[in-house]
Amino acid sequence: MDRVTRSEQVYTRLFGRRDTSTADTDPEFGEILRRLIFGEVFDVGGLEDRTRELITVVVLATMQTLPQLKAHTAAALNVAVTPVELREAVYQCAPFIGFPKTLNALGVVNEVFESRGIALPLPEQGTVPEPDRFARGRAIQGPIYGDEIAESLGGLPAGLRDAMPGFLTAFCFGDFYTRDGLPVATRELLVLCMLAALGQTTQIRAHVRGNLAVGNSAQTLTAALIHCFPYIGFPLALNAIRIVQEVSGPDATDE
Repeated sequence: MDRVTRSEQVYTRLFGRRDTSTADTDPEFGEILRRLIFGEVFDVGGLEDRTRELITVVVLATMQTLPQLKAHTAAALNVAVTPVELREAVYQCAPFIGFPKTLNALGVVNEVFESRGIALPLPEQGTVPEPDRFARGRAIQGPIYGDEIAESLGGLPAGLRDAMPGFLTAFCFGDFYTRDGLPVATRELLVLCMLAALGQTTQIRAHVRGNLAVGNSAQTLTAALIHCFPYIGFPLALNAIRIVQEVSGPDATDE
C-alpha cells in the first residue's frame, strides 16, 4: 500500500473521515504532515495504535501543545485507549513536567471526556495508604534504579541531601508508579518519551536502563522514539535514539 492511501486509512481510524469541504489555509503543509506521520511513521516499529496515542498524548502534554492534545485525546479514545489509561498517562507527567503543566493537560483531557459523556471523576486508581508511600515506592524504585539519585546528591549539606531522593521515592514512585490503570513498563516507556521531548540527556540515559530493567526491549524504545520525532523534531529524537543504542549496545535494536 502506498503512503498516501495508508495515511488516509490511519487518519480515519484515529480521527474519523477527514472533512475536505471546508477551506484549508495551508493544504500543502497538512498533506506533508499526514503523509509523513500517518502514512510512514505509523508503519515503523510495530507499535499498536493504542501505544502510539498514549505516547503522543504525553509528548503533547510535555510540550504544552494543547490544541493538538485535545485532538489526540479524542483519537486515543477512538482506538480503544480507556479513559483511565489516558488519565494515568497524564498523571504520570507530573513528576517530570510539574503540576501546573500537568493541570493544563488534565483540563484539556477532561474537556474531551465531558464532550464524550464520560462521567467525572473517573474511578480511583490509588493503591497506597499514606503511611506506606515511601516503602511502596522504594519497592518499585530499588530494583530498577537502586540508590543512584541518593548517591549523586550525597555531597549536599546535612538536612538537605535526603530531601530530593526522598521526594522521588515517595512521590514519583510511591504516588504514581504504584497506581492501577497502567503497568510499570508502560509508565517507564511514556516517561522516556517525555524526557526525549524535554531533551534531558542524563535522565534519558537512566530511564533507558530503567526501561530495559522492566522488560521493554531496545527495539520498542527505538520505535517509540521514532514515533516521537514528528512531534519533537529530529534533533531531540535522534539524541534519545543514540542513547538507547549506547546503553543497550549497537546490536540490541536489531533483535
